Amino acid sequence: MNKRAAPHRGIDVHYGDAPEGEQAQWEERPSKTQLKQKSHALQTLGEEVSALSDERLARLDMPEALRDAILAYRKTKSHEGRRRQLQYVGKLMRAADEAVLREAVAEAALGSAKEALRLHDIERWRGELISDDAALTRWLQEHPDTDTQQLRSLVRAARREAALPPEQRQPRSYRELFQFLKPFVVVP
Repeated sequence: MNKRAAPHRGIDVHYGDAPEGEQAQWEERPSKTQLKQKSHALQTLGEEVSALSDERLARLDMPEALRDAILAYRKTKSHEGRRRQLQYVGKLMRAADEAVLREAVAEAALGSAKEALRLHDIERWRGELISDDAALTRWLQEHPDTDTQQLRSLVRAARREAALPPEQRQPRSYRELFQFLKPFVVVP
């Protein structure tokens, strides 16, 4: 009786050596490399989730064990302790809804990008208002509910400051103009 040993997944198995049913079974099962890559990806996602603000983390729908592990990871100071805790977080992430967590991380990143874009837009408007009279007309067309008299006053003061030599400048009006424009500029 010649019993052939079950073939291994490694170098012992060549193309066509395994029967039809077994070959299909091997193709369905993820490789060790794929499992490790998924594990590392979950650990990275866990690290990104732990970087979220306390408010965002509290709003997330996740298992309590995962939430506790993330909070413990935040408190851990030693390098080796953080590494091991992150591995544990990655293990617990397997039971969590990965899509919800990825969406929360993306939303946090998008929120900070939107805020940066908004601040750049305010700076652009401030620069245009100080350098060009036509910008004031464009601003008033886009934002008709602006206090025109206060805006003109802030622009005049910022222009006077800009005309001073750099060592004599105190950018108070420059900052006040920025703060005045802030509530009006909204990035979609």
